[in-house]
This record gives sequence, structure tokens and C-alpha cells, in this order.
Amino acid sequence: MQLDGVTVIMMTMIPILKTPAGELYQTDCFELLSLVEPESVDLAFADPPFNLGKKYRSGIDDDLAAHEYIDWCKEWLDGMVRALKPGGTLMLWNLPKWNLQLGGYLGERLTFRNWIAVDIKYSLPIQGRLYPSHYSLLYFVKGPKPAIFHPDRLPIPCCRHCGGELKDYGGYKDKMNPLGVNISDVWTDIPPVRHAKYKKRDANALSLKLMDRIVSMASDPGSLVLDPFGGSGTTFVAAELTGRRWIGSELHCDDILDRFGSLDGDREHIQQIKANKNTLFTAATIARRAKSGTPLSKNYRINGREPECVCEPDSEQQQQPLFSPS
Repeated sequence: MQLDGVTVIMMTMIPILKTPAGELYQTDCFELLSLVEPESVDLAFADPPFNLGKKYRSGIDDDLAAHEYIDWCKEWLDGMVRALKPGGTLMLWNLPKWNLQLGGYLGERLTFRNWIAVDIKYSLPIQGRLYPSHYSLLYFVKGPKPAIFHPDRLPIPCCRHCGGELKDYGGYKDKMNPLGVNISDVWTDIPPVRHAKYKKRDANALSLKLMDRIVSMASDPGSLVLDPFGGSGTTFVAAELTGRRWIGSELHCDDILDRFGSLDGDREHIQQIKANKNTLFTAATIARRAKSGTPLSKNYRINGREPECVCEPDSEQQQQPLFSPS
């Protein structure tokens, strides 16, 4: 099989889903990874079962002894490392308890970049322990540095009621990048997927916002994205809708097939995501501030232009429209 002229997988399996950008195979991760050409993948992402004893329609055993689970993960991680191009990125999504061990294993094979803490409360409080409230996203590259790295910038965090900044940037407003603030290794803006509009299966599903951020950071249009644990297909949707090529597998593909039957909702969702990143203030924030009578400081630069204050003029301000005309 070829994707845009790049040989990816031998002709020994028939994809259950094929699009202009990618292919999905109904098989286990090991069979897929054994057939992916070495050093052919730009971004490899894995969201495996967490060994929490959950029931999956595929019938897998999600209640292994700890050492069995770690050994199983190491086996497919080896396949993902082999598939990566030099400079390629591997991202691993799991609970901190597992990523602590798996990160050490990957650190002997790849170059560690970041432990990203994604603030999502994933369980009830546990007596005698701190309340677990984040997932771990490990970021590794094959070789000394990534071949592709262009992280999104984020809007300034603002009050969802009045639109006011939650942090005072004081006299540095004029130095703020109009495309937004630098992203850190703690992500607090990824919502859990619980609303029926976005939830694509009974089991947990990844946020499209999360996968768009990962795909945007570590791949370019035309890059090849690998995900051997397709789940509800969020990785494939993010790749498909942003012009990446993709290849992946899942033991039970009905949820993914249903999702790809109509991508209109995901397409609308990803447009909303794009509109709310790489900008210093979102349109919703500007609207809230206008409504509350607290317009943006004239010192901020937005898309290369100075926003003008619309409040009553004083010694430092003159009454002008919010944005100067083009």
C-alpha cells in the first residue's frame, strides 16, 4: 500500500476503512506495527487501555498483573520506535503510575522532551491519597531534536463572565505576541469528552482539541501519523481534517466507521478549535469585554494592529473604535 508515494505497509491486510488521507485496519497493534515500514512515521501517538479492569467490546483483558501490563506496553512501544523517522515524535497518553515506568523505558531509546500534565479529573477521590486530577502525556523524539516542532499559541486566560484577564501583564502588554502566549507543559484547557455531541463511544474518548494540538505541534500537512489504538478515531479525524496522512488499527472499529460516516460535526468542531488558538484574545472574550464596558487596553497588539480604547478619554487615552480601520 502507498500513501502519496510513500510505502507504508505490505499488502497483506485489507483496510476496513480507506480515505484519501489514511487507512484503518481492524487488527491488533502488534500485527499493524510489524508491517509498518521502519522509519516511515513522523508522529506516533498511543492511547492504550489503562489496565483498570474495564470491559471493552473487543474483549481484551484489561486487568493484567502490573508486570504483565508493563511488558505488554514495552513490546508495542518497541514497534512504534522502530516505525519513527529520525527526528520523529512519539507521544504516549496514560496514567502517571504507568507512564512513570514506561517513560524510563523510552528514555533509553529516545530523547525525552516533556512530561505534559493534562488537567482532567479522571476518577473519584481516593482515601489516603491526593485527588488524581491529571493525565500524563509523554513527549519523546527519535534523535537529538524534533524534525517538526511548531506548538500552538494560546489566548490569554480570561474570565468567562466579564472577559477580564486572569493575570495582569502590567507594563508588558505591548510586548505580548499578538498570536498568543507560549504553551507550557501543564494543559488546563482540555475538556473531558462527556457531552453526547462529542462523545463517540461508550468508553472514554479523546478530546479533539487535545489531538489537534498534538498533531499541529509534531507534524506538517502531508506528514504520516500512526495510532495503533484507534479508540473512537479522534487521532484519525484530527489528521484527516488537518491534511495529514494517517494509518492505524483497532480491534473493534464500528465506532470509528460510524464517525467517518459523517465528519460534519467534527469539521465544525475543529474550525471552532482553530478560531480559538494562535490569537491573543478570542472573539468571545472581546465580545464579553465590550458588553461589560471594559474594552481591551490600547497597549495590546492584535494581529499586528493596536486595539484602541473605547472608554472615556483621559490624559492617556482618546475615544476611538475598538480596532483601527484597515
